[in-house]
Amino acid sequence: MTDLSEFARLVPLDHGLSVVVTRRADLTPQTSVVNAGVTSHPITGEPVVAFVAGGRARKLVNLRTDPTISVVLRAGWQWAAVEGTATLIGPDDPAPGVDDERLRVLLREIFTAAGGTHDDWPTYDRVMREERRTAVLVTPTRSYSNPA
Repeated sequence: MTDLSEFARLVPLDHGLSVVVTRRADLTPQTSVVNAGVTSHPITGEPVVAFVAGGRARKLVNLRTDPTISVVLRAGWQWAAVEGTATLIGPDDPAPGVDDERLRVLLREIFTAAGGTHDDWPTYDRVMREERRTAVLVTPTRSYSNPA
């Protein structure tokens, strides 16, 4: 198992602000910025890097074709990178054993793992449903960082 402790250590320093790199169909990189955290995969229980993406996000289109992904988190001059394979779980990407209620809770778990807080969870849940938000779970194959 790849160690995610350095990634997890940096998450609270800047709300898990991370750069995500996926591959377009022509294999060129596509980048975006997300808030990511470390949580347990809802099916395997293994630690993963996770973030939530809007249902129409280009990164989801890319990951449905090629699940290869890199996530780089930085806080000041410290950084940690995770490379791996993404699993998508959402309204357009159903997963065995993850019903609507489990997805609702999973999106909250990822949000809080990335340092998020919310004063109105019912509104958060409603917006997640309306925007067809999807959980992106990165099973790591490699992780590395700069020396602390």
